[in-house]
This record gives sequence, structure tokens and C-alpha cells, in this order.
Amino acid sequence: MTAPPSRSLEVTPVTLEGAHVRLEPLTAAHTEALMRAGGPDEIWTWLPWRPRARAEWDAWFASALEAQRGGSQLPFVTVERATGEVVGSTRFLAISPTDRRLEIGGTWLNPRVQRTPVNTECKYLLLRHCFETLGCLRVELKTDARNTNSQRAIARLGATQEGIFRKHMLAQHGFQRDSVYFSIIDDDWPAVKRRLEAMLGA
Repeated sequence: MTAPPSRSLEVTPVTLEGAHVRLEPLTAAHTEALMRAGGPDEIWTWLPWRPRARAEWDAWFASALEAQRGGSQLPFVTVERATGEVVGSTRFLAISPTDRRLEIGGTWLNPRVQRTPVNTECKYLLLRHCFETLGCLRVELKTDARNTNSQRAIARLGATQEGIFRKHMLAQHGFQRDSVYFSIIDDDWPAVKRRLEAMLGA
């Protein structure tokens, strides 16, 4: 059931847990584990930047935690329940409390758990929290226009592709990235929820 209308979103740190994953609010205590999970280069191909040295990871953490303090983002670490291992990160972005809108993004996973139920369940837990607890009207997702695998994965969730933002972001090496935008609105959520639960059940 969708949450009743409210004046604005109140997005606060929360732990979300499913059968395969647990999403924990990012803290400095996750630094070493997240650095290990984020070691492989292929994780970062389509993301705006790639932290390598410890100083770059420290900057990544500082930026994420500062955005959380400012209320514009809520970063999570992704923990594989079977092993207790940190395997990636995701976050709420572009939080607009008065419009009851936010974005799910900044998502990356260690290659060991890619193409497993981990990512599907992450999206399910985040979306369920957005629509059934926070009372979102709209959730956005975006990806690099070159990343066709990500576009297919987002569409597979049941999201609607809305358009392309041209020269939207500067990516690694100064590349002028076009971003493909998708959305799920509260009216879509019941069907998307059934779709995701069927995918996870299978």
C-alpha cells in the first residue's frame, strides 16, 4: 500500500534488509571493506570518477557524508547477507522533499555479485521504502547513454524511459556524457512491485 500524502519527504538513515542483501547507512567504519569491494576497474567504467588511492577514497567518503548532512543524498553500503561481506554501494540522490521526488543512483557492485539477485533486491528494497514508507510520488534513475546493459536492466525493473539529457555530465577523462533518464511513479508502483517480487521469487 502506498503511503498517504504528506507535506514533504523525511529521508533519514535506515537499514533495509531482504533475503539476499542488507542496505546499511554509510559510515566511516565501512571504509576498508568498501575499498576492497571497489577494487576491480570494471566497476567504474560508466561512473563519473574512479577512486584509487586512499586519499581518493577518503574524498569519496567525505563527499557522500557531506551530501547526507546537507540532506541532498542518503548513501548506503550493500552487504551480502550470506557472507556478511560488503559488496557495493548505492544511494538516494537529488532528494526534493517538497516535490516528494528522489533519484536512486550512484550504484556499483563487485563483479562477484553482478548478475545475481543482489541488484534486483537492492532496487526492490529501495523502491518499496520510497513508495510505501517515504510517500514518494516519483523515483528517477539515470545511466550513461553508452551503457546499454544498464539501460536494459533499468527497463527490466518496469521503469519508463523518458528521454536523453545531452552533455549532461562530465565523466572520466573529461568525456561529455549524455544521460538516459527513467522514472517510476507512485501509480506504477503496484505493478512494478509485483514484477520485482516475481523476479526475486523465480
